[in-house]
Order: sequence, then C-alpha cells, then structure tokens
Amino acid sequence: MTIETIGTVRSRWGEGPIWWRNRLYYVDVEGHRVVRFDPAGGEEKVWEVGERVGTVVPREAGGLVIAGDSGFRFLDEDSGRLTPIGDPEPDKADNRFNDGKCSPDGRFFAGTISLVKRTGDARLYRLDHDLAIEEVFGPVTNSNGIAWSADGSTVYYIDTPRKEILAFDYADGHLGNLRSVVDTSARESSPDGMAIDAEGNLWVAFCHGACVACFSPETGEELRAVELPCLETTACAFGGAGLDELYVTTGVHKSEVEEDAGRLFVVRGLGVKGLPANAFAG
Repeated sequence: MTIETIGTVRSRWGEGPIWWRNRLYYVDVEGHRVVRFDPAGGEEKVWEVGERVGTVVPREAGGLVIAGDSGFRFLDEDSGRLTPIGDPEPDKADNRFNDGKCSPDGRFFAGTISLVKRTGDARLYRLDHDLAIEEVFGPVTNSNGIAWSADGSTVYYIDTPRKEILAFDYADGHLGNLRSVVDTSARESSPDGMAIDAEGNLWVAFCHGACVACFSPETGEELRAVELPCLETTACAFGGAGLDELYVTTGVHKSEVEEDAGRLFVVRGLGVKGLPANAFAG
C-alpha cells in the first residue's frame, strides 16, 4: 500500500470527493471552491462559488450540482455560471449544507449541519428529478457521509455526533426501517465522509483522527484502517480506471501545523474496488 499527495491545491477544508468520467471532483468548504482534478495529466480546474460549499455531484445532463450556504445550485463547468435551485432552510443563518451524494435512481441527497452545534437543528434532504426539495430524515446535527449498497436497496448514513453508521431500506426516494449497523464510539475522533466498496464494506474518514477506517455493516466490526499524516481527514472516494484507488480529502487544523494539511491524497494497493458514482438525473 502506498499513500501520496496529488495535485497542487491546498484546501482550507477539503470535502466531498467523487469520481466521475475519469476525473475527481471535490470541494473546499471554507475556501468557497469546487475543484476538478484529472490524474491522467495532472490538470486542475477550480471554480470560485462565492460561499461555503459542502458537496458537489455530477449531473447526467451535463454540469454539476452543488449544495452550500444558499441551498442547491447548478454549476456550469464551462462558464462557471451558478443557477439557484432552492434552499429548504433560508431562515437558519447558522446552518449550511454539508455532505451529500446521489442515489442509484438519480436523486440528490444532501444534509445540513448546525455550525453552532445546536442538537437536532439540521436535516437530510432529497432533491428530486423535478427539482422539488423534500425533507427525508431528521432531526440531525451534522449530516455527513452517505452511500448506497450495490443493489440500491440499502442506504448508509452518518450524523456525526451520534458516532455510528445508520442504515435504511431504500426505494423510490424513501427511507425506511432505520437501524444502527456500526458503532464508532471506540474512536475518540468523529466519523465524517464515507465510501462503499464492491464487497459492501464502508470506508469512513475520521475527522480529528488522521485515518480512514473500514467497517463491515453486517457485523459492525472494524476491518482495517489507513493512517494519514493529517489530523483533519475529512472524506474519501474510490476512483481510478479500476476504481481501486482511494482518494482522501483533508483540512487544515486550527492549531496544529502539518506539512500536507489540506492536500488531496491517493491510497493505492488496498486490494479492493469501489462502486461507480451516481449522477443527478434532474
């Protein structure tokens, strides 16, 4: 196994990596940027979006969809033009959108975070194909990682302060049969972004924990961990031609000085592959 930094961008708070059409997209939340990295040639494209942005996903019709301080917006990759879609929490100045991903049926699920850590003041939302926005789960405090099983029938979800991974049955945009499948409280750090591999195991980045850990949702057992040289390890995604590389975003710690903090990392040689990402179908 090898771990190395790639690209030149140093994020203030990198998040939300997603592999799409041979490129990696991710956000710099506090830097107000969306980044596209092409590993083949090392080319990087950066879009300044003018506000904190928590997540980015591709759109089947072309371009991107982001969610941040002012809700959901389309982002045109060529012009950089932003088009508002909607904001379900316009009255909550202390909230913003955080992590999110698309379901296999092309719906965009993204949740909010209470920046002042007001327990239960945030929610998980669904952006439908017709651009309607619906609340699907709550109350939560820090909506974070979300991933679907290979057959699309199960969705896994993290509300960070709970220090556990939740699971729901999934069908036609609806969540049901809530249960807890992994307890992460043995780690002092916080579960953040999440990816799923082809074997159905969950890879979770631990903020303040300098690692990505792999868990079985069947047994709840921690199977392995990858240590990284950044305390603020924020999110991960499988990518590369064979979906066998793990890309990891990081952030800059408030007080610790770390040489590679905020950089994008790639982990090779894990011996596992991820599942393809889903795009927004609206």
